Amino acid sequence: MNKEPLVIISGPTASGKSDLSIKLAKLIDGEIISADSMQVYKGMDIGSAKITEDEMCGVKHYLIDVLDPKDDFNIYYFKEEAKKAFDEIRSKGKIPIIVGGTGFYIQGFLYDIDFCESEGENLPLRDELTKISKEKGSKALHDMLKELDPKAAEAIHENNVKRVIRAIEFYKETGKSITDHNEEMRKRSSPYNFAYFCLTRNRKDLYERIDRRVDKMIEEGLVEEVKRLKETGLSKYNHSMLGLGYKEILDHLDKKISLEEAIYIIKRDTRHFAKKQLTWSRREKDVITVDRDDFQSDGDILSFITGILKEKEIIG
Repeated sequence: MNKEPLVIISGPTASGKSDLSIKLAKLIDGEIISADSMQVYKGMDIGSAKITEDEMCGVKHYLIDVLDPKDDFNIYYFKEEAKKAFDEIRSKGKIPIIVGGTGFYIQGFLYDIDFCESEGENLPLRDELTKISKEKGSKALHDMLKELDPKAAEAIHENNVKRVIRAIEFYKETGKSITDHNEEMRKRSSPYNFAYFCLTRNRKDLYERIDRRVDKMIEEGLVEEVKRLKETGLSKYNHSMLGLGYKEILDHLDKKISLEEAIYIIKRDTRHFAKKQLTWSRREKDVITVDRDDFQSDGDILSFITGILKEKEIIG
């Protein structure tokens, strides 16, 4: 059976994925499925650096502006909705292009991985762990995971409370690391004929781009955006407000830190996040690294990418 074609453009935040993917989509008659964990939320535009309709240049994007910030976005929702988008794109004879820096979601879709949504689900334990998180903070919960499953603790950020709880549940119920389980799942082959690219650039340029992006967010009204979201009842207990930029500005609005401190923390933590994104991509199998320093222009990068797509018979 012939496998369906799929292109993936990943990479750290501020690496230029969105712009390049739109140029690629126009070149190969593709449409884009966003694998961004924040751009999925309505009304969270500035802090997520959400792509605008003008910036899309007529290329249809899926999984952007589809969830209320009070809803949870997770791997299960992403896989289900991304598959619907994939089927719609293929029904038009176009090429699906998944774009984003959330490697966990990309991996889950690419290899159709079962991340054990129900296995290990223990509601009394979940209630207990949720209580610990609320009373002692996410770090205390993450420290608990670190004792049980160090590998999972390294892979899961302490602010991702739902995944931390799920990993603890899985270990308590099965006596096994959810990381080991997921590693086994990664060994399966993909049902797609795919090419997986990781876009990067030298660390100094990347960090400067991140700093400029954060400054631009502040100039465009990030504080006002978070204030408006807070007025709707959103808080740090909402998954959407744990995103970089949002939780720090919430602390500022709650007078826990100054705006200057918030900006410093956003820049610092975004740089750390970008480093983790690169580490994730580099350890994935079948990833083709595209270092901007090796190319003169986007045109050269696109020629390189389309050459590989032709070799893999993803495009003619």
